[in-house]
Formats: sequence, C-alpha cells, structure tokens
Amino acid sequence: MSIAQNKKAYYDYFIEEKYEAGIVLEGWEVKAIRAGRIQLREAYVVIRHAELYLIGCHITALATASTHVQPDPTRTRKLLLHADEIQKLIGKAERAGYTLVPIDVHYTRGKIKLEIGLAKGKKQHDKRAAEKDKEWVRERQKIMKSKT
Repeated sequence: MSIAQNKKAYYDYFIEEKYEAGIVLEGWEVKAIRAGRIQLREAYVVIRHAELYLIGCHITALATASTHVQPDPTRTRKLLLHADEIQKLIGKAERAGYTLVPIDVHYTRGKIKLEIGLAKGKKQHDKRAAEKDKEWVRERQKIMKSKT
C-alpha cells in the first residue's frame, strides 16, 4: 500500500531499475508517516562512505509528538540495502552517469519501505514527447468512449 509517491521523478527521469530499501526512522517519524505527512518531491539519494542516504525528504511532525524530542523535518535518513546491492548501485551511479531518485514510500509486511530508482535524466525534447504521448492516449480514450 503506497503512502507517498514522487510523480515528478517519472517526468524528469527514465527509471531503469527499481530497488526497495528500508529507512532508519525515529518514533515520531513513523507516526507522522502513518498519518500521511511525508513529501518526496524535492528528495534525492546520495552515496557517502559506501552507504546510501535520503536527503530533502520532508516529514511534518504531528502536534502530539513528544515534548522532549526536537523534530527535524528534513534530517538526513540512512537507507538500508544489502551490501551487494549497494555496491552495484555505487558502480552504476558513478561510472554510467545514473542518479538515484526516491520513487515511492509504502508498507511491506507492516514495515515502511522506500522504493528508489536508478535513473537517467530526460532532456527537454524527451519530456515534450512523453507529454504528447499521454495526451494522445487520453484523446484516443475519449474517441473510443464516444463511439460506444
């Protein structure tokens, strides 16, 4: 079940491969995510010291968060993947010119997971072509609907 999606990632990038990663979260963050208070729009994934980190993901704290905790909505969060997956991602991101983008936050067996994509950037003409294709699909559906 999806909690939040980054639809802009599909507009700006060609997503080649997808990986599911765990996220290191604090208690107030889990409660806020379960309430749907997460935004991935400006988030990105970086590689530091052979580990992956999620930067720029905004999690708004609930008003009922503990008084002894100072919530930081945009703190850097560590991503959890198997070591061989991390090595593969590091190799492709550094050599082949790919980037890592967060795509979706969802539940898997009761745990909160992040889907990240190995992506290559789109040029402006690619974005225009994708938009034309979407418009044509919508128009074709309208035509087919009106005929029946």
